[in-house]
Amino acid sequence: MSKFVSLFLMASKTNKTDRKKKIYLIGSLRNPEVPKIAQKIRKLGFEVFDDWFAAGPEADDKWRDYEKERGRNYKKALSGHAANHVFHFDLKHLDDSDVAVLFLPAGKSGHLELGYVLGKGKRGYILLDNPERWDVMYKFAHGVLHSFEELEEELRKIKEE
Repeated sequence: MSKFVSLFLMASKTNKTDRKKKIYLIGSLRNPEVPKIAQKIRKLGFEVFDDWFAAGPEADDKWRDYEKERGRNYKKALSGHAANHVFHFDLKHLDDSDVAVLFLPAGKSGHLELGYVLGKGKRGYILLDNPERWDVMYKFAHGVLHSFEELEEELRKIKEE
């Protein structure tokens, strides 16, 4: 076997087994706790995708206002470049993730993202925020967790797999 093939096989094996699992942290642009939870998960040895948070708490409102100024309704705005860019940016990272964590409170988009991940056969968890309204359909998730400590316990199990 050539030295190149040997190095390639070693690198391929290392990438698959030593790669950090990727967590897509789903949440609200208006929740300042998102980056803090992301950092806690990183400290557990995971790669965390939370870059979507950088858009800021008014991103959706600013996009809506901009599109309205252009004379576009919601349906037309969804077919625009800005919407497509954001959608495909998030979709790429949802597809690349191993696990998703829906950190509440979160809106419709967050719940759709978790449903997408679960539909792809990946693990998805919900980190609760002491909701007043309970929802039976959260049973679709692999776990409904009441504290970061419970999430940490689940993530440690995943890391050991």
